[in-house]
Amino acid sequence: MDELLLRELTPAVIGVLVHRGVDFATAEDAVQEALVQAALSWPDNQPADPKGWLITVAWRKFLDAHRSEAARREREQRIEAEPPPGPTEAADDTLQLYFLCAHPSLTPASAVALTLRAVGGLTTRQIAQAYLVPEATMAQRISRAKRTVSGVRLNQTGDVATVLRVLYLVFNEGYSGDIDLAAEAIRLTRQLAVKTKHEEVAGLLALMLLHHARHQARTRTDGSLVPLAEQDRSRWNTRLITEGVDVLQAALARDRLGEFQAQAAIAALHADARTAEETDWVQIVEWYDELVRLTDSPVARLNRAVAVGEADGPRAGLAALAELDPALPRYAAVAAYLHERDGDPGTAARLYVEAARSAPSLPERDHLTRQAARLNAQLRGSTQS
Repeated sequence: MDELLLRELTPAVIGVLVHRGVDFATAEDAVQEALVQAALSWPDNQPADPKGWLITVAWRKFLDAHRSEAARREREQRIEAEPPPGPTEAADDTLQLYFLCAHPSLTPASAVALTLRAVGGLTTRQIAQAYLVPEATMAQRISRAKRTVSGVRLNQTGDVATVLRVLYLVFNEGYSGDIDLAAEAIRLTRQLAVKTKHEEVAGLLALMLLHHARHQARTRTDGSLVPLAEQDRSRWNTRLITEGVDVLQAALARDRLGEFQAQAAIAALHADARTAEETDWVQIVEWYDELVRLTDSPVARLNRAVAVGEADGPRAGLAALAELDPALPRYAAVAAYLHERDGDPGTAARLYVEAARSAPSLPERDHLTRQAARLNAQLRGSTQS
């Protein structure tokens, strides 16, 4: 059975049921039941028209769940009986489902879960495993999200920026459990890019491809992090880099710059350097200036301080950093790096320890702790000598 095909067909089938008058939550439930039946029957006898098969079965599942006389009388006033056999309905509301699942009334966590379920076609168990939470917890989260958007019309205009933020959240979760969420985010963003020529969708796709190209080089066999400057660039995926650059160039040619395009341009400059020493930090600073202009994001300003430190020296980087709030996530880590480059290992070691305490992940905490230990060992050695 082609599991990827089922996942790709899911949003279109949900859209057909909604067009027939079924509310979103009920349609999604019916389609999930149809997917279960497909998993049981398709290995032995896959239909010639998979989408049509899923629509028929999902529709019957919906009718079976609403077979009481009172419900039938009410339904017959607004919904026709099951359509006769014929060509598969051409309506594809995948794009509208993206907007629905990224509805502003949902929390980011709920929007991500609902997107993976309704658009991605993942099961509740797969999503729970990917996010390392109990299946019952994820089921409740998805159920609440479906109830929240159940009254929203599918033809309402959605916000592309919100959809992109949800997809970026999925991508940043990376890999855990049986589902590679980074790869799933790329698949969904490709799908969205086909349905809309929005330049920021292309920008996000390019950014994902360029970041994912470095996936294999980011960690050692023991799971420890490898900083960008130390990565084995021969392990970077050149196919993904080439595709990412091509997608980015096409987006930039439309001359409607957005934040994801600017981030992708920065990633492309890193990918273009054969060694860390050949990185064009001056251009990277210029792109961070554009990103700050577009977003005024403190995180962009923090990353810009690192780039300034590489382009103009650590003192310039520290001066840029001094303009920011020390409470920013990873502020201490950036300060530690710049102080070390400026020849102040004592301050750097102290800041690495501080950064490790607030690290968002275990691998990052371990990396920062090792950096502090390395500098402290150097300081002890210089004192003894």
